[in-house]
Amino acid sequence: MSALRIVIAGAGGRMGRALVQTLRESKDIELAGALEAKGHPDLGQDAGLLAGLPLAHVALTDDPLRLLANADAVIDFTVSKVSVELAALAAQARIVHIIGTTGLSDGDEAKIRAASRHAVIVKSGNMSLGVNLLASLVRRAAHALPEFDIEIVEMHHRHKMDAPSGTALLLGRAAAAGREVVLTDTMATARGGLRGNGAIGFASLRGGTVVGEHEVVLAGPGERIVLGHIAEDRAIFARGAIAAARWGHGQKPGLYSMADVLGLGD
Repeated sequence: MSALRIVIAGAGGRMGRALVQTLRESKDIELAGALEAKGHPDLGQDAGLLAGLPLAHVALTDDPLRLLANADAVIDFTVSKVSVELAALAAQARIVHIIGTTGLSDGDEAKIRAASRHAVIVKSGNMSLGVNLLASLVRRAAHALPEFDIEIVEMHHRHKMDAPSGTALLLGRAAAAGREVVLTDTMATARGGLRGNGAIGFASLRGGTVVGEHEVVLAGPGERIVLGHIAEDRAIFARGAIAAARWGHGQKPGLYSMADVLGLGD
């Protein structure tokens, strides 16, 4: 059986380098290409050396067309504009597109849904097994305890741009699904005055080098339930993304989540 050929988008960044490192651990995966933005200082550099590994003989390029035409999948932890562009290209090439990008607008989401008519797209605000299991637990808890207040607290490194984090929103959507409501109708991010009944609250903290910490607090009369997850290494997201690429290869075109990959859809 031939190796799965994967292109890494954003290969010069923290997550991109973690993906290159993790790919090397997988005997059934081949690094088929490394993408970066036009003008990026690492263009032309070897992806393996940038990731602290031996020479991979794969140079960073800003030309996705050639790479995607000869790949089975592209893994993408970049920015919204790039993810939308890659989704369209993945649809043309009929390959798997794994999207870990957060901060997507409603318009971006619509374009990705359109691309999924022709490509297998797995999109998640968090690729880790633990977080997706946590989301399943949050959904059940929110359903079982309809009168409890829900607060989601997240902390990330000081360079993270979007808030709340994609993972916090994933957990918020799980809570909303458990209550059979729409998150955008119930979420509260700017806090002041009395807490609204039925609100799903968010608090975002930024500082240091924190990879990712999330807590979901369900607070009722005289008791609280706290469900949480701590990410200690970006490799957990890389492993999840690679597992999603394996799973997606051979699936029918469509927009999937990590819950589908892990069989947690319920």
